[in-house]
Amino acid sequence: MASEQVSLSVNDSPIQLEGFVRKFIIEVMTGIVTTLKGTGEIQSLKLSIEGEATQINLNGALVPVIPFVGKFIRNTVIGMVTPLKGVGQIDRLEINITK
Repeated sequence: MASEQVSLSVNDSPIQLEGFVRKFIIEVMTGIVTTLKGTGEIQSLKLSIEGEATQINLNGALVPVIPFVGKFIRNTVIGMVTPLKGVGQIDRLEINITK
């Protein structure tokens, strides 16, 4: 995925992504999704977290995840973005990746 577009918003505020952080988020997110059962090539990926809920939309279709997996993904993503500049308390989070 050389020409990916990625965006991150926390509590509806965009967070700027560049260099290492941009590439890291893309690699981690695509790695997470490709390990899930029934997923294929990634053309578009949207991860949404609101409260305790985690939702993954891959290529326009929701990817079902059991509660343990959803919590595992949620905690991983929250831990990954919490140190970024401009991120405080996270109530809502959205990551979009397109190829």
